[in-house]
Amino acid sequence: MNHNDIQADLIVVGGGMAAFACALQAAQGGAEVVLLEKLPEIGGSSAMSGGCLAFAGTDLQQANGIEDSNELLFKDLREVGQNENDESLVRIYVDNQLDTYQWLRQSGVQFSKVIDASSGQSVPRAHNVDPADAVRALAKSAKDTNRVRVLMNTRALRLLRDETNRVIGVSARQGNDTFKALGKQGVVLASGGFCKNPELVHRFAPQYDAAIFIGGEGNVGDGLKMAQQIGADSRDMIYIKGTYGKHPTDETNHHSCLAVYKGAIAINQEGKRYVDESISYKLLGDACIRQTYGATFQVLDQPILDSGDYQVRILDLQRRLEEGLMIQADTLEALAERIEVPADALVDTVKTYNRYVDAGHDPDFGREHLVHQHGKLVRIETAPFYAYPSTVAVYGTYCGLCVDAGMRVLDVYGDVLPGLYAAGEIVGGLHGAAYMTGSALGKAAIFGRVAARTAAAA
Repeated sequence: MNHNDIQADLIVVGGGMAAFACALQAAQGGAEVVLLEKLPEIGGSSAMSGGCLAFAGTDLQQANGIEDSNELLFKDLREVGQNENDESLVRIYVDNQLDTYQWLRQSGVQFSKVIDASSGQSVPRAHNVDPADAVRALAKSAKDTNRVRVLMNTRALRLLRDETNRVIGVSARQGNDTFKALGKQGVVLASGGFCKNPELVHRFAPQYDAAIFIGGEGNVGDGLKMAQQIGADSRDMIYIKGTYGKHPTDETNHHSCLAVYKGAIAINQEGKRYVDESISYKLLGDACIRQTYGATFQVLDQPILDSGDYQVRILDLQRRLEEGLMIQADTLEALAERIEVPADALVDTVKTYNRYVDAGHDPDFGREHLVHQHGKLVRIETAPFYAYPSTVAVYGTYCGLCVDAGMRVLDVYGDVLPGLYAAGEIVGGLHGAAYMTGSALGKAAIFGRVAARTAAAA
């Protein structure tokens, strides 16, 4: 061994929610952990997320009279994923979610509320945190165990295997020094997705070449490539999707605005609706990118604007107005002129939609609720009227390595690659064809813990 080489029980690659959940869980089980983060600060894409975690049956839900269950969560995850997701991974998520919620609270993560308008949920279950604070809280709890060593500015380069082909560590680089980080239990890849790698995204989802990509600067697919080099399989690459509701020109606010989940309609450059606005914001992204210029408008009135939620980034409509991002007019005709769509088309679209709301049936697109199976539709009729220009942003890649229910990485024959585990965004198979709000951060925390426990048991 080189004198710079490091030995521990477990090596964790990454510095977001999944990595620190894994490191803390492993340390609580008695393991000595080395965590490698290639950037100068922790957080990754987790810290830039909307801060929602999908949990069911929590005290926060009960305090708000929300009835939820593991069965309903399982059903929703499968339905939103259009049954393209791996049932065993959905089951592991569901079976471990409530315990993970309580564990996160014990680990210093603070939850503010449960959000009611969320993609893919039959009942409100998106539990809100400040995402950067949540990662910091887990990092602090991990540090307090005195069993977790965090190496910043340290890039993992390649996986290392012994003569039996078991993964035993990684080669890594910090500055000009290259060394080995070796783990008796193996390596957990929690290095995120690849939304910052345009070539890789283009390979799987060329339809999103025009989309805006937002995520941790380090999310270029390092972990994915390291695992693929030794034969790891991947899945769901076809389901890379953007999120609807990103303002096309605003550089300061990375988050989408989903006025549609409060009752707005989405119209294209021709002034017409083109989609059931209640579906997953990933599927809304697919629909938007196919419209003229890949950009559309969310159209709403004053009561819908007033129903926004200032505590939830995607629903903070008033703030978007204050930031000058909402286009406002006293009549629909004037609004149409301002956003340069045909006035007669917009007026007719809104009139027709209001008639559908009254009738309780939308024959054009089948919209029945505000979001998923939740919330009563509202008319758009009270001036002033507003339009929010909206395009698609890719916040994460929602696909990745094939794993079994213990987060062991699988090769192209479905066999376990011994000593290699994965957690968080790098894992494929949970989301399937679309995405439920809160399931990405939820998966990071839950699967990070599962990976740590499986590695320890092995």
